[in-house]
Amino acid sequence: MEQRHLGRTGLRVSRIGLGTLTWGRSAGGQSEEVAAEQLKAFWNAGGTLVDTADVYGDGEAEYLLGRLLDGLVPRRDLVIATKAGGVADPDRRFDGSRGHLLAALDDSLARLGTDHVDLWQVHAFDPWTPLEETLHALDLAVSSGRARYVGVSNFSGWQLAKAATWQRAAPGVRTPLACTQMEYSLLQRGLEREVLPAALDLGVGLLPSSPLGRGVLTGKYREGVPVDSRGASETLAAFVEPYLDDAASRIVDAVATAAHGLAVTPLQVALAWIRDRPGVVAPIVGARTSAQLAAALSVEALSLPEEICRALDDVSAPVHRYPDPDWSTL
Repeated sequence: MEQRHLGRTGLRVSRIGLGTLTWGRSAGGQSEEVAAEQLKAFWNAGGTLVDTADVYGDGEAEYLLGRLLDGLVPRRDLVIATKAGGVADPDRRFDGSRGHLLAALDDSLARLGTDHVDLWQVHAFDPWTPLEETLHALDLAVSSGRARYVGVSNFSGWQLAKAATWQRAAPGVRTPLACTQMEYSLLQRGLEREVLPAALDLGVGLLPSSPLGRGVLTGKYREGVPVDSRGASETLAAFVEPYLDDAASRIVDAVATAAHGLAVTPLQVALAWIRDRPGVVAPIVGARTSAQLAAALSVEALSLPEEICRALDDVSAPVHRYPDPDWSTL
């Protein structure tokens, strides 16, 4: 699999990442056997970037990944990325305080069974903590050797720009942000307004989550909600439902038409489109089954023709009104 640099750093990662959101029984997801199959297949295909978080499965995803690293796949062959900041508190979903973040990192390392992670990310912006305090935790993680590179996740455009600029203001003292992780797909292009321009300008790589539109872009929901899908799950139905409207249906139909013309699957078309967007380093694919992961990995050999890309761009184009971030178009 092709390797790409993560932002303006020397770290190289596979251009498809493996997500672990549903790893572990407590998450209602994969067993250890299925997770092992996925990790081995991903590694055999040349994949390196494995993304997890301390809150996935209440820590079970990290623990399971750590178990699989002990003999199944060499630790040195993978780029392990995890996140911290999420908390189980209805009054405060995220805690970006230095104390919480560093304690969470230590807990993650214990579950993963390693002395460092290759990439550590703040899971979301915390409005109750000064941003410089949150970012100082990233610096301490790198200076102590517990993390090699750092990034953020779910930051808005101004939040990302402020954080990345702050980190670059003291070269050699603060650690530059390597990446930002955000939801991005043909069904969700909102970050193109401000987040993506900020990332491109500041040399921050983009790791798209939910690159298949929460599974909707595979076409599986065109005739209804399959009983074995996430859309039929009691815990995940609300996650899928926003992308089952008429606007999404038109985009899914266009993807299906393109797939038919290219003799490939809608999944391959949607994933190839996002993989090759400007600024994108590696879409994070969270497959429910090993077969779904195999289908995602098969996109490595596919490059979409320019006319197909333009057609998909047009049908999925978000509406950006005033203020237009690209004043040259006015």
